[in-house]
Amino acid sequence: MSDKRDGNQETQSWQSLAFLWTGSMICVPSLLIGGTLVSGMPLWEAILVGLLGYGIIVILMIFQGIQSSDVHKPTVSVASQVFGEQGSKKIISIILAIACLGWFGIQANVCGVAFSQFLSVYGVSLPVPVSSLIWGVIMLLSAIYGIKILNILNYIAVPILLAVCIYAVTVSLMGNGVNQISTYIPTGSMSFLSGLSITIGSFALGAVIAGDYSQYAKSRKDVSKAALIGILPSGVLMITVGAILTLTAGSADITSVFTELGLPILGIIALVLATWTTNAVNAFSGGIAIINVFNISKEKERMAVAIAGAVGTLLAVVGILDYFVPIMSVLSAMIPPVAGVMIANYWVIHKGDKTKWTSIKGVNSLGVISWLIGAAIAGIPVIFSFFPSLPQFPNQPLIGMVISFVLYLVARNIIIQKQVSINQ
Repeated sequence: MSDKRDGNQETQSWQSLAFLWTGSMICVPSLLIGGTLVSGMPLWEAILVGLLGYGIIVILMIFQGIQSSDVHKPTVSVASQVFGEQGSKKIISIILAIACLGWFGIQANVCGVAFSQFLSVYGVSLPVPVSSLIWGVIMLLSAIYGIKILNILNYIAVPILLAVCIYAVTVSLMGNGVNQISTYIPTGSMSFLSGLSITIGSFALGAVIAGDYSQYAKSRKDVSKAALIGILPSGVLMITVGAILTLTAGSADITSVFTELGLPILGIIALVLATWTTNAVNAFSGGIAIINVFNISKEKERMAVAIAGAVGTLLAVVGILDYFVPIMSVLSAMIPPVAGVMIANYWVIHKGDKTKWTSIKGVNSLGVISWLIGAAIAGIPVIFSFFPSLPQFPNQPLIGMVISFVLYLVARNIIIQKQVSINQ
């Protein structure tokens, strides 16, 4: 089904949306995931985990993205049917805002640390807080101008990043590199499901908020093509590159690899572009969440994005990288259940019929409770991991989503049956 927009509405081609997703995937954390996976499993298994994990992410993005494309609204607004307008704005938006701002701070902090280290190679001393502030502001300014600037940034950055990654792998395979890979035996042990958990969890937030960007797509087909082509190839590539660099160079940190190769400038360019493209998305989505939390008009979207980026930059300056990861782990468990409830409502109950979408006033307690139970259960392994003396459970990011999905459908069916009984 294709839904063409009116001429005065902003639209986006599937190619530009795919480039935006590719830019989000090509980042330092994606490389580090490859290094983490290969430390506990063979290279072929790490690649398979990446393929399956990002394949699941693509499916979630398509379901979430089409909802927004159908009704021309961002994720939080679409969620108002299942959580209620106030439930969506005050509960879901706050969670998404905190997650986006936190990741913005972490990425800006990563960039600041790497840039200061890069300058130190040439005898220039720049404090990490100052470096983080500079790059946070630069990333913020690009995000303020919205989707069009993000597209331009990605068209420039993505080819450069791909070239740098391919070059790094090519150089690392020279000499004894191929033999190192072929004879590699993992020193640690990681189960397939644990690797899948890490992969899915790394982009769970992106999957849930896919509608923030897909709302501009021209049709359902465009949403699907953009997610498939934008996520899967780049995601698997980055895991593979990260794994190979870890095996041959001893690190998935691309700046360290290029410093050892005597090309620190190339390494810092790659890292800056990687964090930049990802952080522009974080600031934009954080701004949309802030609009819904504080009832800011759509016309003031740039101001909301500026606030989101400013808060994220402040977090980077104070060194969020050292403190915020545990909180982000909890949030990554709480966010996927949002998609579980939304998918159950739009795709199962309403059969994907956009004419049945309507915003519900107040709070829809059924949706909120279904989400809360799924999020609480998914968060138990993460919370327990902070206390080694407690029993430890595997962290599976999809379990909360599945629980919330099932709970919503079962509870709604019970309510409908009771209403029928009363009417009879």
